[in-house]
This record gives sequence, C-alpha cells and structure tokens, in this order.
Amino acid sequence: QLQLVESGGGLVQPGGSLRLACTASGFALVDYSIGWFRQAPGKEREGVSTITPSGGYTNHAGSVKGRFTISRDNAKNTLYLQMNSLKSEDTAVYYCAARRGSLAPMRFDWYDYWGQGTQVTVSS
Repeated sequence: QLQLVESGGGLVQPGGSLRLACTASGFALVDYSIGWFRQAPGKEREGVSTITPSGGYTNHAGSVKGRFTISRDNAKNTLYLQMNSLKSEDTAVYYCAARRGSLAPMRFDWYDYWGQGTQVTVSS
C-alpha cells in the first residue's frame, strides 16, 4: 500500500524555522517526482516546492524562494522542506505528493499520491 506521511509541522513565531519531512512506504521514491503543496483556509491548494527524482532540479513558488529549500534522501525514502524566515502568510496545511516520472510540475492536479497533511501555524 502506497503511503506518504508528513511530520514536523507546528506553531512557530514569525521569523522562525521549521523542517518538514515526508516518508514514503510501499514504494520507492527514487522513481517519483515529489513536491510540497499547501492549503490555507478559504484558499486553493498551491504548489510550494517540487523536486525531480534524482534531486537535480527543484522548483519553488515565488513567495517562498530564498526562504524554503526542498531536498530528498532517496536512501531513506524521505522528502524534506526546510522553511526559514517564516511569515504569517505561510500558515497552512502542508501536504507532500508524488507522481511517477521525471517531470516535477507545480500543479497539484498532476500528482497521484498524497499524504494526510501537517499543520504549520506562524503566529506570535
């Protein structure tokens, strides 16, 4: 059974940092492009960062460029998102998602497998 499980969310003050992790089971992430998406209350799900199977190419939304870094450890079957300089507008439920193949688009509807999400709240 293919499963993605996120961890690392929580409450952090503006300017703080968090590191999210997403661990896959039931399949080898090395064959998949994977990404982080987020959804705030009343808003559409949006792409945050994506990464190709080898990790050779990454993509970040303009709103997080320079603050967030996506990485993967295929040996551990795990995806990471390092989030620095967090802002209140980063508050959302963060999801990891996977799609088989070499393309890592920012469109959420291109992804087949999803985790259950982890809440990130940025507030003083």
